Amino acid sequence: MTVAVVTDSSSCLPASVAAECGITVAPLHVLVDGVDHREGIDEIPEQSTDGKPVTTAGASPGELTEVYAAALERSRGAGVVALHISRGLSSTWEAARQAAEQIGSLVKVVDSGSAGMGLGYPALAAAYAAAGGAGLDEVYDDSVRRSASSRCFIVVDRLDHLRRGGRIGTAAALLGTALAMKPVLHISDGALVLREKTRTSSKALSKLVDAAAAAAADIGTQSGVVVAVHHMQCAERAEDVSAMLMARIPDLTSVDVLPFGAVLGAHVGPGAVGVVVAPGHR
Repeated sequence: MTVAVVTDSSSCLPASVAAECGITVAPLHVLVDGVDHREGIDEIPEQSTDGKPVTTAGASPGELTEVYAAALERSRGAGVVALHISRGLSSTWEAARQAAEQIGSLVKVVDSGSAGMGLGYPALAAAYAAAGGAGLDEVYDDSVRRSASSRCFIVVDRLDHLRRGGRIGTAAALLGTALAMKPVLHISDGALVLREKTRTSSKALSKLVDAAAAAAADIGTQSGVVVAVHHMQCAERAEDVSAMLMARIPDLTSVDVLPFGAVLGAHVGPGAVGVVVAPGHR
């Protein structure tokens, strides 16, 4: 009997890693020209990043009820911990709450307050804890603590995608486009907000690295810190940021360079780079 761990596709966990760790990944949705595609399951047309109308949608209560029921059966009654994208960024958490109510107290839902590996790292830690024999409450409590400790920063080339998706205020979007600003954003209290304004991409990336290094020093655990560098169609830029972070963070135990998934990519747009800093794993 082992606690089952569920997350959603906004975690950006590579499928091979999720499978190896026994994590079930519930797909979010990308709609291209009105056609629904399940992230991580269906092939998403290349046009989704090439000018065609793209919208996204969270998982539904019905979908998550099925996922949780299967996970609970797999756990043989040990229970399910489900970690999801911030409720401030997606409807998925509310759907998860409704689904958990349908099944009962053996399903516990965690609002990660984040996205990308800000969700992925706590899900991995939960899977490690469960595999080590931790019970339902212990896995849940540790997931809540780790989610609260993670920090997420992002630089986008333009704010248009975030504005269209309703993930950042119109005033901030106008500021970014009208003055040709390169904003540094971060997730605060589960919402994506402006952290700092810069005028060039190089300055924005420098400030991104500064913010991540400061967050790593603040987290500072005996297990060190782990970092993910996400990117949208700019792998070389992400590798440069990764190298800068390795030079700046002395207790860094690992760096993962990962593309944004299709759902997050639809909102941040090409050229975006994000950094997640999280406590390391024992």
